[in-house]
Amino acid sequence: MAAETPFDWSGTIERVTLGATASDGGTRRISYRLGGGTTLPFLEQDPSFPMPLIAFEVCDFPQFWSPIVKDYCGDLVGNLAEWTSTADVKYGADLIRLHLNSTRQRNFADIPTIGKTVETVLSATSLPLIIEGSNEPKIDSDVFQRCGETAQGERLLLGTAEASHYRSIAAAALAYNHSVIAQSPIDVNLAKQLNILLREIGVQRDHIVIDPYTGALGYGFEYSYSAMERIRFAALKGDTDLAMPLICSAADTLTIKEVREADPSMQDRFAVSWEVYTGIAAAAAGAEIICVRHPETIGMLRKAFSGMKARAGPAGSE
Repeated sequence: MAAETPFDWSGTIERVTLGATASDGGTRRISYRLGGGTTLPFLEQDPSFPMPLIAFEVCDFPQFWSPIVKDYCGDLVGNLAEWTSTADVKYGADLIRLHLNSTRQRNFADIPTIGKTVETVLSATSLPLIIEGSNEPKIDSDVFQRCGETAQGERLLLGTAEASHYRSIAAAALAYNHSVIAQSPIDVNLAKQLNILLREIGVQRDHIVIDPYTGALGYGFEYSYSAMERIRFAALKGDTDLAMPLICSAADTLTIKEVREADPSMQDRFAVSWEVYTGIAAAAAGAEIICVRHPETIGMLRKAFSGMKARAGPAGSE
């Protein structure tokens, strides 16, 4: 029997499976079942309550990437396979999030290379994979279809669906049994509306992960945090249209002035600090996946999550 909670919560966060092992017809060494929560994380000492997963972000066109990360990782950013493998083996990420930055070049039309890029990353790691597409409606359909087809059976998480363009990504997810990131601009009602739109065209609740859009600390994160809490509170009170896992990216903090213009000798420290504190706050609000770009952030976040879990109150305590 579940422990009693001092809150008037009756809802449960939908389970979403990410990654497929050999027994499921895939090639990943592990799969994750996100969600399942009946309260906010870190409130109770519940051994079965999983800590947030940490996704490390890589890209196929590093010219658009943060120079802080490029300087730290060095030649790795020029070799996607090695960069991905290092994120898995050395950095200790739980997931890999691939950004197809190459598709954001002007007049990009080389769709066949997208499939090869996805194959490269799948071969370089056996972790589950998140893929961020072009964000360009004119080619989204081709890009997501190629990603979905190439990784059929691997249970990807595809991003990002928005209210203005969600059908292409939904079509790929439905055709190849992948899940979808549904992003809305820091608004609870818009998040709910997008989830409803996705469900109306066939995407099931257990294939949707909510991205409430994460601002950096001091640059709108207080609004992101509020929206995340309200989404999670509504879900726990029984709103099934919002009862999906949450994903947040702390990596946007690397572009803010305080990090960009920091003394070069302190830039890595500043970058990691901003990512870590943003990630901690997002996890406390309920995020099941935290995405980062600086390698040092992974270990610090994991240590912080372990400490937060150890300090949680006994189950059912007020």
